[in-house]
Amino acid sequence: MKRQDLEHIIRAAGAIAGVTKLIIVGSQSILGKFPRPGNAVLTASLEADIYPPQHPELAEVIDGSIGRDSSFHATFGYYADGVGPETATLPAGWEDRLIEIKNENTQGVAGLCLEPHDLAASKLASGREKDLDFVDALVAGGYIELETLRERVQNLPVEPEMSTLIAGRVAYLDTKYGRKVSRNNGLDFGM
Repeated sequence: MKRQDLEHIIRAAGAIAGVTKLIIVGSQSILGKFPRPGNAVLTASLEADIYPPQHPELAEVIDGSIGRDSSFHATFGYYADGVGPETATLPAGWEDRLIEIKNENTQGVAGLCLEPHDLAASKLASGREKDLDFVDALVAGGYIELETLRERVQNLPVEPEMSTLIAGRVAYLDTKYGRKVSRNNGLDFGM
């Protein structure tokens, strides 16, 4: 998905639900901070996980209108996945770090995207292989810093056993990329 595709989804979902704000919680929220990320893993998804924060029940209407297998999906090749606020496990304070996409292409509808470290923490909490690959690409590409990620995962609302598992995932990334990333001032270009 490209940034303009996400803007199209924001515009369409806002019109369908009759709202001016939408939260984007899935992987494509990376397009809020990085409109053109260079790693294909970061833009591979064809869906935008989205919900109206003041009327989350309208996510079903969005999903039914421009979701998977809709005529919107067939026409454009991407789609909205209407989700609920409970879909993503997010660190405390995430709402204060949202990144807004609001421009002519969204026709005034604000798409509020997760800050990349919050997104990564959520992906680590989910723990699916594709989510772990996504976080790996974020770290490898220098899109997030491991120290900030460590802080965010400590603020996830999860049970102690899950917290330990997530901390282990961050430790693995630190072992894999720690020295290389810090040597390049937060950027790893595969050198």
